[in-house]
Amino acid sequence: MMNTIWRQSICLVSLMLCLAFQPFQSVAVAYAPTFDAEEQENISVYERASRAVVTINALVRGNPSSGAGVLIDSSGLVLTSSHVIGDATQVMVSLSDGQDLPGVIVGRMSTKPDLALLKISSSKPLTALPLADSTKLKVGQKVLAVGNPYGFERTLTVGIISRIDPKRNLLQTDAAINPGNSGGPLLDTQGYIVGINQSIFNADGNRSNIGIAFAVPINDAKGFLRDLATERPIPATVAAISRKPLVRYTPTLRRGYENVSMLLRQFSARY
Repeated sequence: MMNTIWRQSICLVSLMLCLAFQPFQSVAVAYAPTFDAEEQENISVYERASRAVVTINALVRGNPSSGAGVLIDSSGLVLTSSHVIGDATQVMVSLSDGQDLPGVIVGRMSTKPDLALLKISSSKPLTALPLADSTKLKVGQKVLAVGNPYGFERTLTVGIISRIDPKRNLLQTDAAINPGNSGGPLLDTQGYIVGINQSIFNADGNRSNIGIAFAVPINDAKGFLRDLATERPIPATVAAISRKPLVRYTPTLRRGYENVSMLLRQFSARY
């Protein structure tokens, strides 16, 4: 009897040792996330938009200023907000691929609409986003904002067009907009630029988003670009005296960017 128990114990221990040292076999299950239609829409828009949205760092009267911008043409035309660059003496544009390039100010509005145009030059291909027709926008339609809130580069937020303000000529949205979003694009679900994010509303002086933000309609930008494309120079001093809001930086066109006016004419012709 004892021998039988002893033999059974030895067999059991041997089996346990064999199992302990046998390579562990597991069935690997590949993780395959699924997305609903709206999520896939967001992902698709962001994947392209994130390559076209840039970070802008400017030096304005010795003070740093930062915001976002968006490439609107593969030649290196960058649309942004005028208040992001102001009377900058130095502008650097950072791309999604890590390039840091000097930005040349082609022109900006000294009053409304809050728009400016930069030109960059890159040896690599640039991704640009198309412009929508803001006269066809509807309250309630979904929009997406991409920018750099508080320095968090290329952040995506989603909302709707809450109101179209004809008096102030602004688009109101509840997409989260914060400091650093200025100059970035407001997009429709096809990835077209419907506006340039400009400002937020807060009654208590808090600079953070409370769900009321504003963007310049993209058709205003089209008019701004067409005005810049004209050959007649308007120096800043003349603009100030005559109260014309458009400020052209004519030296820009003599420092390696002689074709900017031509590029703008060609670009505007598409819209």
